[in-house]
Amino acid sequence: MSKIIPEAIENLSPYVPGRLLEDVQAELGLPDIIKLASNENSLGASPRALEAMADALKNIHRYGDADARALKKALSEKYGYDPASIVTGNGSSEFILVLAHALTGPGLSAVMSKPSFTLYSKNVQAAGGLVREAPLTADYGHDLEALLKLVDDSTRLVFLDNPLNPTGAYLEPEALLSFYEKLPETALLVVDEAYIEFARKPKVDWPALKSPERVVVMRTFSKVFGLAGLRVAYALMDPGLAAAINKVRQPFNMNTLAQVGAAAALTDDDFIERTLKMTWESLDYLTAEFKALGLNPYPTEANFMMVGLDGRSADDVFQAVLHKGVITRSLTSFGLSKHLRVNAGQPNESEALVRAVKAVL
Repeated sequence: MSKIIPEAIENLSPYVPGRLLEDVQAELGLPDIIKLASNENSLGASPRALEAMADALKNIHRYGDADARALKKALSEKYGYDPASIVTGNGSSEFILVLAHALTGPGLSAVMSKPSFTLYSKNVQAAGGLVREAPLTADYGHDLEALLKLVDDSTRLVFLDNPLNPTGAYLEPEALLSFYEKLPETALLVVDEAYIEFARKPKVDWPALKSPERVVVMRTFSKVFGLAGLRVAYALMDPGLAAAINKVRQPFNMNTLAQVGAAAALTDDDFIERTLKMTWESLDYLTAEFKALGLNPYPTEANFMMVGLDGRSADDVFQAVLHKGVITRSLTSFGLSKHLRVNAGQPNESEALVRAVKAVL
């Protein structure tokens, strides 16, 4: 295989997902497991989405709309986006892959923070491009000045996840737009807004900016809408770039149920409101409880938080809490070996997490 598999692929480390609930149940023999590890929506999925998908099953033998026109129309009506600026995809990870392979390669670079979402670096590396990473600031946010110093004539992509995964740190509009204005014309800014709906601080009004030419904004239905298993996402970009990306992406990249479910979820304002209420109340509760235990919960604008463990091993605490029936996420794979990441949950789930951590400590 050494004559077939490129060195760039051989050197890749596999993506490390959170533990599957079913695997943990089988491993530990515990009937009731609480999962607060993968930043999923603890309320489940939008009821309107579930109803619409059930109705669509009768036509599942037909190919869906390769251009997802109904979903684009729904997004345009709700948020004011130009349909020509919308690209739909099989999760935000598809956009990351397509952008990396279309715009980077040997001799070209991409810039990102470390740690941040690991698929940025993996896809650029797989494309043969050069990965340049800037460490986070002392308070675990994007170091914009350090990132700018890594940008040069070879840079084609600059990734910013906002809020930042796994720390929850947030760039407010002024800082984000100022950073964009300093980038050279050859660099495309990719803003990953997977968790933006949960932010309580001001957000960038992208439509009001008349679609900046060198910005791609990625959004997902996996989080606030509760459709993680469907792999539904969309990206906003210059119509010219959208036309180019549509040439590269796979045909029928978004299945029929994903399109129907996502469009219905956009209309489910009650579910969105309940999700935000549950998320914010859970995060406020966990912040107070973790502080009372002498831990360091970091400020967050996502549906998760990073918790400093006061010098304890994240892997050890993760395993101990796991055996209490709660799945969290050790951040050792992100280079943060003394930190856990936990997502918001319903009251009983959040309380169970606190009891487990308290017992372990």
